[in-house]
Amino acid sequence: MDAKAAIKAVKQGEVSSVYLLYGSEKYQMNEFAALLESQLLTKEDKDFALIHMDLGEAPIQAVVEEAETVPFMVPRKLIFVRDTSVFTAGKDNSKIEHKIESLLDYMQNPADYSVIVFMVQNEKLDERKKVVKAVKKVGTVLSFMPLGGEELLKWVEKQAAKQDCSFAPGAADALVRNAGTALQTLAGEIDKLCLYAGSGGRVDEETVNQMVARNTEQNVFALVEDIANLRIDKALAIFYELLKQREEPIKIAALITRQFRIILHVKTLSKQSYSQQQIASQLGLHPYAVKIAGEQARKFEASRLENILNHLGDLDYKMKTGGVDKVLGLELFLLRLGA
Repeated sequence: MDAKAAIKAVKQGEVSSVYLLYGSEKYQMNEFAALLESQLLTKEDKDFALIHMDLGEAPIQAVVEEAETVPFMVPRKLIFVRDTSVFTAGKDNSKIEHKIESLLDYMQNPADYSVIVFMVQNEKLDERKKVVKAVKKVGTVLSFMPLGGEELLKWVEKQAAKQDCSFAPGAADALVRNAGTALQTLAGEIDKLCLYAGSGGRVDEETVNQMVARNTEQNVFALVEDIANLRIDKALAIFYELLKQREEPIKIAALITRQFRIILHVKTLSKQSYSQQQIASQLGLHPYAVKIAGEQARKFEASRLENILNHLGDLDYKMKTGGVDKVLGLELFLLRLGA
């Protein structure tokens, strides 16, 4: 079952006794947790029915004991359990002894008055573990991974629509380019933009650029985009703005190098028929970043990207050894790219 089907089931009153939520997209995971809370508990019941536990502080058998304990003054209890090791691979550094058998036994006959929700901030589960197999068999396992490039833009527009606000063509893309791909950050910026636009209002690209400030990494992202499109005057303007913000030129150069390296990797993997999601997984990047890097990659030959990276390597050495003035060195590099 995927997250959409699970959301529909919960709204229809079909709730599992055990949920296992995992993935790196914390915002959507928390949204699903909030949905469970709103569907299963009333405000008056929460003091007695809502329980939070952490397997880094309590053994799993304590979770089972809590689930088996009849709720006091409420019909049902909801138990959120944070985990970093029971369901994943890797060494458990905590000194707590988890008796997994207690959970395996519990799942054979779960209490009908308790819902356990395990929340795992990890991209992968250890499929070899009995406990993972057991939850898949009797409970609901949901993956919350970063949205793909187009999915992310649709998500932005959908969030705006919930506030009776719409985004003009290009505005959602501008927002992601300025604010990044973190859903929590994007949600806050959407709230701000829709409040500015007012009920029934429309947010355009110009409004996004005026109201959503870019951080250093997003500025470098835009700088490389301008380089790719031979807009060297705009690239230099971003560079000077970063200097005004007291950003270290060596750091700026390192971020530029990182982006060009990503572009080269994406270009190479695309030629090998890797999908956007596969490339994102391979490089440890958000799918949207891969989408943009792919667009930038089409504007460069692989040999030119390798040449640019070689120049950046030489520039890094000279900047760190005093062989060139750091600001002047970066200026000359940007000007040569546009020549």
